[in-house]
Amino acid sequence: MKILAAYLLAVLGGNASPSANDLKNILGSVGAEADEDRIELLLSQVKGKDITELIAAGREKLASVPAGGGGVAVAAPAGGAAAAPAAATETKKEEKVEEKEESDDDMGFSLFD
Repeated sequence: MKILAAYLLAVLGGNASPSANDLKNILGSVGAEADEDRIELLLSQVKGKDITELIAAGREKLASVPAGGGGVAVAAPAGGAAAAPAAATETKKEEKVEEKEESDDDMGFSLFD
């Protein structure tokens, strides 16, 4: 991923066809190690292709991947408005749990490792 990110940064910076040295310089500027084999593999796969077309093709592929849907389905109670506060309370409890999980400073991985 870090090599792909470096490639996209180079393209975003105006270099339509970044070289292996360009990617190594970008990765080196953030203290990440550059794997020569992976850089060459990426460059051989994107050679002669338009980056916008590659991104569009990737989005189409990602659209077909199930996202896991962690949402909770809440059925409408037969009691009407009386049951609505209970459903709101459940939602608030779930939100509090999610906030605790998101507050972790270290998520166990580094963007450039």
